[in-house]
Amino acid sequence: METKVLTAHVPLPLAEKVDQIAARLERSRGWIVKQALTAWVDQEEERRRLTLEALADVDAGRVIEHHAIQAWADGLDSDKPLPLPL
Repeated sequence: METKVLTAHVPLPLAEKVDQIAARLERSRGWIVKQALTAWVDQEEERRRLTLEALADVDAGRVIEHHAIQAWADGLDSDKPLPLPL
């Protein structure tokens, strides 16, 4: 696999934590940063997928009115909470 060098300035406390984790795991600093960056990219891609899915639901009219959600949430701590609005 081809690679590309990325350079970033990070606060010293963060860099020190990365170094500590690398030492504890007996891995390189680069390996730690690659793992963290991969996890962050995956998270951002999932967030975008979920956002697009939610927007498609809105466009299709699959929404629940705010007042129904508010009434449901307000009743959660009561003895007889309302059913989840659908």
